[in-house]
Amino acid sequence: MQTLDNIPGPARRWWGLPFLAAMKDDYLGFIATLHQQHGDLARLSILNERSVDLFHPELLRQVMVDEADALIRWERGPQVFGELMGQNVLVTEGAAWQRQRRMLMQAFTPRRVAGYATLMVDAARTGLDAALPAGQPQALVAMDTLFSHLTMDVILRTLFGRPAGPDASATAAAAQAVQDLSAAAFGDMFLPFTLPDWLPLPGKARKRRALRHMRNLIAGHMAAPVEASSQAATLLTMLRALRDDEGGGALSEQEVFDQSMVSFQAGHETSATALLWWSWLLATHPDAAARAEAEVDTVPGGHEPGPDDVPRLPWLGATLKEAMRLYPPIGALMTRRCTRAITVGSHTLPARTMLRITPWVLHRDARWFANPDRFDPSRFMPDAPAPPRGAYIPFGLGPRVCLGQHFAVLEMTLIAAMLLQRYRLQPPPGAPAPRPQMHVTLRPAQPLGLLLQRR
Repeated sequence: MQTLDNIPGPARRWWGLPFLAAMKDDYLGFIATLHQQHGDLARLSILNERSVDLFHPELLRQVMVDEADALIRWERGPQVFGELMGQNVLVTEGAAWQRQRRMLMQAFTPRRVAGYATLMVDAARTGLDAALPAGQPQALVAMDTLFSHLTMDVILRTLFGRPAGPDASATAAAAQAVQDLSAAAFGDMFLPFTLPDWLPLPGKARKRRALRHMRNLIAGHMAAPVEASSQAATLLTMLRALRDDEGGGALSEQEVFDQSMVSFQAGHETSATALLWWSWLLATHPDAAARAEAEVDTVPGGHEPGPDDVPRLPWLGATLKEAMRLYPPIGALMTRRCTRAITVGSHTLPARTMLRITPWVLHRDARWFANPDRFDPSRFMPDAPAPPRGAYIPFGLGPRVCLGQHFAVLEMTLIAAMLLQRYRLQPPPGAPAPRPQMHVTLRPAQPLGLLLQRR
């Protein structure tokens, strides 16, 4: 059995600090190069931190599933997100995480999620019908603004029982606050500790404003009365009603606030990001788009889609899955710390080793996906051979797999189907391909505009 020192990796100089600078400048490019040069296990040393990147599905399953009880989150991640969103299920560990996860699973079962479909459809109808000015057959539309508004409207209806309303500036301000916090979190990941927010440093004032905006928004919605017709259906009501089957009681009001904060931010941002990349890919692949249009014209036809239609839209679902393969909303920053020695392949990794998993690199590995840079939804059709387990992980892997994945898939499918019922997507003439930018989510570096043409 080999040790950590036998794993290949780049030579370290200046205590590894140049690695840190390179990762901050181009994280995805740095990790992809690490894989190309050093193989499926790559060692990296920065200061006193020794880490291993894993690039093979079998190794991922071995670590994230078989050795899950020997792993905790890399400490810096929960510190950063805890400062922004409180002690929610995203950041807690041990007994606190087990209790929160156990309770919250009750609110995100497929059956529960299907009950939100009407709210999702209402939000999509309202936003999509207003995407073009009345009577105008075609217009250039800011797709990031459109999808942020749509998915924020969905989460406001499902979480708090009230729509976003017609004031686009309010949702734009909330979306900007989420982006500012995402950028701040990504930057803080590369520091050993978070510098005080009161310091007169670049970005600190923006972070303070964004955090104040988000806390006030969540607190205001939690304090506002909910219409009786919506009371039973809201996720907030369900969070307050949850009880721990193992005797842990209800969530405290602070826990409900923290879970609402992460549900709001993650619940709209990741879906909006996935839909944004999907819309570009369909606009630039008209044959795939035409097939998706034909499918939604048949199922559900002239009616609005519902949860029962999702499995009957395999090509549309495949286009969404392929978009998340090429541009996973959480493209990186899946990190774990070993609490004891574990075996990975033919190597023994000591306690305290940090492990990194990067979906962006896994999803573009030619061993599992032929012509990996090509948009090819047929990879995910029911009759296609499935990639190895662990090669495709847009929602994570292991016990911490995303709680909201059923919610996200239903939401994205319904919104995508309703958009294609109404519009045809086209890129503006001469528009360059969007450049991915890694913060916490993987978004285009510049605003993305597409031509929407009424069908």
